[in-house]
Amino acid sequence: MTLQTAERPKRSVCALTMARNDPVFLRWWIEYYGRMFGPENLFVLLDGLDQPVPEGVRPTNLFRLPHVRAGRAANDRRRAELLSDIAGGLFRGYDTVIVTDVDEFLVVDPACGRSLFDYLQMVRSPTVSALGLDVAQHLEDEAPLDHSRRFLEQRSFAHVSARYTKPVVATRPVRWGSGIHRVKGRNFRIDPNLYLMHFGLVDQRLAEARMRDADRLSEGWQPHFERRKRLFRIVTEARPVDGDAYFPIARRWQRWVRPLFALNKPAPIPGSPVVRLPRRFRRLV
Repeated sequence: MTLQTAERPKRSVCALTMARNDPVFLRWWIEYYGRMFGPENLFVLLDGLDQPVPEGVRPTNLFRLPHVRAGRAANDRRRAELLSDIAGGLFRGYDTVIVTDVDEFLVVDPACGRSLFDYLQMVRSPTVSALGLDVAQHLEDEAPLDHSRRFLEQRSFAHVSARYTKPVVATRPVRWGSGIHRVKGRNFRIDPNLYLMHFGLVDQRLAEARMRDADRLSEGWQPHFERRKRLFRIVTEARPVDGDAYFPIARRWQRWVRPLFALNKPAPIPGSPVVRLPRRFRRLV
């Protein structure tokens, strides 16, 4: 008689975001995370009763909330508090909750040979950070984005950014700080195989259209936009290094070097390092 051991049940995973005036990225966010976890496991907060549902997306869990007009910093704090509250409730039905901005895409290195869903089955830490990669258009070598093709088939460079090394994976209720850049009262752990790709500047024309958004401008986003636009110049003028060679260096720096004002998140790496992304990433997003 052969005894058969029962297969361990899969840990359930969901993804959560909040969006306002971002129909293009919201559609991509739903399509990507829908492939990863199933559209029924996506939760989208539309910030404003005026916000439409993007056309052509599969059904998901969408909720409209009244938009509260405030400055950028106040809105960032409010959003982090709201997402923390909702994620805490989602743990009544899910084992793992992913919380990202609408232009952020969590990916696992294809070299692992696992899907993102399968890889997250192994995560047991309260929170996990993914190495932040701020992907931007190289204005001399890369054409405007073709929306019918995947991002990373068309973009090859990224700034290695501590700003986007964010604890977006949680396995129990936590309180995120402003912008989801840290978890209050906890240290952070950078996973060796996860990357958080930020695509806010993946296309110059798309970025400039977002930067003309009247709501954002009225709430004090202009200085932030001016700082962000510098990334196009940084990527275009850089001498990129090989991503595979640099990623371990970046993780070591961000693990050990902290800003004095926030010891539970990583400090920026001097010199604005730019990497050439590995070719195996091309089919990820």
